[in-house]
Amino acid sequence: MPDYMFLLESRLSPEQHAALVRVQELAQAQGVNVYLTGGAVRDLISGAPIRDLDFTVEGNPGSMVRELEKGGAQKVSEEPNLRHTELIFPGDVDGSVAEARDEVYALPGTRPELHWATIMEDLRRRDFSVNAVAISLNPASRGLLLDPTNGLADIERREVRALSIHCFTNQPVRLLRILRYTARLDFKMEGRTAEWFALAIERGLDKQIPVADVGQELRQLGNEEHVLPIIKAWESHGLLGAIHPHLAKRHPDYEGLGRLARASEQMSAAGLKLRLFAPVTWYLLGRLTPRERSLTLHKMGLRAEEVAAVAKLEGAAREAVKALKGRQTEAPKDAYRYIERMPRDVMAFVQAEHANARVNNKFRSYLQKWRPLRLSLPAGELEALGVERGPQFDRILEQFFELELKGKGKTAIDRARLLRQLAGIKPEPKKAEKKAGKAAAGGKAGAAKAGTEKAPAAKAPTTKSGPAKTDAAKVTAGKKVGAAKGGAVKAGTRAKPARGRKKAAAGP
Repeated sequence: MPDYMFLLESRLSPEQHAALVRVQELAQAQGVNVYLTGGAVRDLISGAPIRDLDFTVEGNPGSMVRELEKGGAQKVSEEPNLRHTELIFPGDVDGSVAEARDEVYALPGTRPELHWATIMEDLRRRDFSVNAVAISLNPASRGLLLDPTNGLADIERREVRALSIHCFTNQPVRLLRILRYTARLDFKMEGRTAEWFALAIERGLDKQIPVADVGQELRQLGNEEHVLPIIKAWESHGLLGAIHPHLAKRHPDYEGLGRLARASEQMSAAGLKLRLFAPVTWYLLGRLTPRERSLTLHKMGLRAEEVAAVAKLEGAAREAVKALKGRQTEAPKDAYRYIERMPRDVMAFVQAEHANARVNNKFRSYLQKWRPLRLSLPAGELEALGVERGPQFDRILEQFFELELKGKGKTAIDRARLLRQLAGIKPEPKKAEKKAGKAAAGGKAGAAKAGTEKAPAAKAPTTKSGPAKTDAAKVTAGKKVGAAKGGAVKAGTRAKPARGRKKAAAGP
């Protein structure tokens, strides 16, 4: 049996693992059972990236959510009637905390009656078997896989199977959802599920999808990595009319969505976390008039900030392009700071919608050069030099980063030298052993040189004109010179310089 806790520890990012550990600690302190459920477990088993962490609690999670908020988690949305809260955990980790519940339908398609339940009842009431899986995070059963509907087998077969013949009747929005799953996971519908899906379309259930549920699907669409296949699957089954009737003829802006996909791939490769609800929705509804788009978004029950993000997207993009083309971002440090503060959805939209070479070059430098430099600042090396963390520590790293943007500090030696200079640390003195080694090497070289030179001859007597030569050849040469000039030169003496000889010849 697979060790699912080991898989979680090895597959989760450090930030996701920290969130999971914190939820475990709070559940144990409050005496409630907690489980990791749904998509995270499905993606863990299938090998897909784990995008969010959904926790289900056997009990009211209200106090747990409050403690998570005290620890830095941000509440995104809350459904009090379902006791379900969407959160962003510290480290920019998406997730949710909800109470285990059961849903009882008096008649198919009617509003369900809610009952707080056990984890097994919660899993059985879900939409598809691939989502009806959980891993226990409790001390007595940590790592135990719960799979009451045999979802593990469907994941291995790469199929999405509905858990009830009334799956689409009870919640017609599942028509959109199952196509989103099959496109994202590259799964197919299980045989009977495909029949129920076709029957639901034939009965016109797609026209009965509540507008608020469509808004939830659009919100999820903005978090998908590959949006185009999902929207095309919706259109191929005639489901875009559930978003707006005119989309069946006007169609989404597929070219813009393709450009957005390429921009988001580059940003994801650089390690940026993306939430692209605003640009995805803008391109999805881009062929509608501004009034139609605004009415559609307001009817969907979206949060005010989400509607505003779509409405302000074009203006924010134009402002960003103007700034990145202007003098205020000419220097790399200024361009980096501006892009770093820019919302990620606006950054992706600018790259997709505005083909400006100067602007795109700055984005490319940010993603491929400036941001990697920023993430690799030598904080550990600075601590090793004895600089304590604090304002001065941060200031030194900021100055070091600016020097790197100017092309300095390319080698490890240069980086170390720059850090010492910025920290006000004098260069290390030469080590005594190095000096001793050099002296020893110099002594050996001198001795070797002395051994190769000839021993000096005995000092010859000197004359008035200079030292005497002792070499026999020099003596002979001296005699010949003296004879030629008419002056006798004693053996063993050096010939006088030419000037001296001329004066001697001029004398009596």
